[in-house]
Amino acid sequence: MAPRLSPAAALERALATRRILVACGSGGVGKTTAAAALALRAARSGRRVLVCTIDPSRRLATSLGLNQLSGRPRGIDLSRLPPPPARGGALWAMVLDVKSTFDALVTRYTPDVAARGRILGNRFYRHISAALAGSHEYMAMEKLLELTEDRRWDLVVLDTPPTRHALDFLEAPDRLMDFLDTSVLRWFLRPYFVAGRLTLKVATRTGALAIRMADRFLGLQFLQDLSEFFLAFESMYDGFKERASRVHALLREASSGFVMVAGPSPLALEEALYFHRRLTEKGMPFVAFVVNRVHSDPAREVRSRRRERADVPLALAARLSETLREQQVLARAERRAVARLEVDTRERPLLVPELDHDIHDLRGLAEFGQLAFGSPAPRPRATAVAR
Repeated sequence: MAPRLSPAAALERALATRRILVACGSGGVGKTTAAAALALRAARSGRRVLVCTIDPSRRLATSLGLNQLSGRPRGIDLSRLPPPPARGGALWAMVLDVKSTFDALVTRYTPDVAARGRILGNRFYRHISAALAGSHEYMAMEKLLELTEDRRWDLVVLDTPPTRHALDFLEAPDRLMDFLDTSVLRWFLRPYFVAGRLTLKVATRTGALAIRMADRFLGLQFLQDLSEFFLAFESMYDGFKERASRVHALLREASSGFVMVAGPSPLALEEALYFHRRLTEKGMPFVAFVVNRVHSDPAREVRSRRRERADVPLALAARLSETLREQQVLARAERRAVARLEVDTRERPLLVPELDHDIHDLRGLAEFGQLAFGSPAPRPRATAVAR
């Protein structure tokens, strides 16, 4: 049996051979930075890479040293970061535009121009198309399917949105489809669902309690817009559901992979552990853990250096000693939490130390990658690319 790859080697191979890498994790752990750093490393190794973020904040643009990104792929000038990338290597970046992606799906699946106009012009749709629970995750999966069908890119790195629940990215689209299932609204508005404005008015006067309550608190126009939206959407539901199924199947293929980014705190690692367990249950291909912002043990650093005498005031020495002890306690607690992750998953994570500066350009991203892998980006080798 072949020896098991180290976590750095496993992730390096994934960057060289996979078609999709999905960076997941809770908010505030540096997930967007990690996704950008992985994409940059793959591009410098000779692959054509697109990194797409779902997070509407400017973190990805800031990490790349840009003022902003849009919903269109933008080429990143890698000549600013010597040495130049291997032959063929290139990097693009973009931000998911949920509203335009939703509009494009509506345009694709509406049976005729009139139906398309009814949905795109519907006030309920205009207000909720980018705000529905699960819409960000569903549209991210839709965009992922679209991007992977575009042969301009060898690798797509998807930075998922920060979530409170580890599996929101995978499960939220199903919740969205449940909401859009017209049977839900049929139950609420029956038998007035297919009625026009006049019939809804009659219904409110004839004693339908649910309709009268909705009319009182939401307004009759809202009910009209809501019913028109669901009636028009009914013809598109199967198309939306079929696309979601295709993405779920795509994410289970060997050409895909999940990278879990976590912080070193016990709570963040507990969520990472849960996520890994659920990925395994769903048959999703896991690649590696990246534990970011790990604090080093200052006592080890002191012992590894040559000690020098210094005249330090007693009060200052006492404060420095207390700070040293606090840092030791923090570093050891993090190491214990990481050790538990290793034991429970049998996966050794890549550890990225806490930096004393923010990452706001390509050099910072390259430094992140070097710290995670322990070496600069490798030159390309003749390897089979998973498709």
